[in-house]
Amino acid sequence: MRTMDSYDIRTMRREEMDFAIELAASEGWNPGIHDAACFYNTDPDGFFVGLLNGRIIGCISDVSYDGVFGFLGLYIIVPEYRGRGYGIRLWNKAIQRLEGHNIGLDGVVEQQPNYLKSGFKFAYRNIRYEGVAGSVTTFPHSIVDLRSVKFDDLCTYDRNSFPANRGRFLRHWITMPESVGVAYIEDGLIRGYGLIRRCYRGYKIGPLFADTLEIGESIFSSLTSSVPKGSPVFLDVPEVNRYAVDFVNRHRMKKVFETARMYTKEVPSIRMYRLFGVTTFELG
Repeated sequence: MRTMDSYDIRTMRREEMDFAIELAASEGWNPGIHDAACFYNTDPDGFFVGLLNGRIIGCISDVSYDGVFGFLGLYIIVPEYRGRGYGIRLWNKAIQRLEGHNIGLDGVVEQQPNYLKSGFKFAYRNIRYEGVAGSVTTFPHSIVDLRSVKFDDLCTYDRNSFPANRGRFLRHWITMPESVGVAYIEDGLIRGYGLIRRCYRGYKIGPLFADTLEIGESIFSSLTSSVPKGSPVFLDVPEVNRYAVDFVNRHRMKKVFETARMYTKEVPSIRMYRLFGVTTFELG
């Protein structure tokens, strides 16, 4: 006689985050090689797994920033178990944990109608572009190693381009192995910063924040020159920033993927003109 399947949801353990990242890679999302540790340490209670008869078949992230802004990502069910209601139970668990937050996500095209039904509102499209790393031999004196910048100053600058303070995330992000971060400093003030990290395929820049197009260009050139010439380089661009779109077109980067940035409440008041590259589709 066949026994009834047992489906359980619980908080993800650190070693299981690696499995979640591998699932994301299998979906073609191209996460960073070292994303797992940074993601988990940002909010260790902000990740769930679904287990069928003790085996992990799905995951979701529901990271809380400052108790006011949440971000959903890594919402994946192993393909052979889709369409059986396991995913929606994970989803409901994550939504319940972030009750009271303004929740954001980057929804893939095929899931966007479902997110709209769940109360999310469309804000704008984020588009992933792919280019090729070049080489630049000289950089402006204004470009400095990101780790040399005062951390509090970095958090203050970052807050103008992200919906909440995310100091805990940044502390891990900027010290990630196989990554390079730079800042643009003018008159002692941060005018932009960015980071490039090794991914399952090539390298991805995120974030790329800059006060002006010219500063964004300097940061981009510095970052792409820090990885092997000819390597694939990816940048996730908010379509509403026309300067960023002009930027990737000028660099002849090609569109490879798109998501919809959606929120449950109002669109956060951030300086979109500074946002040339999204940090991650998984944590915002």
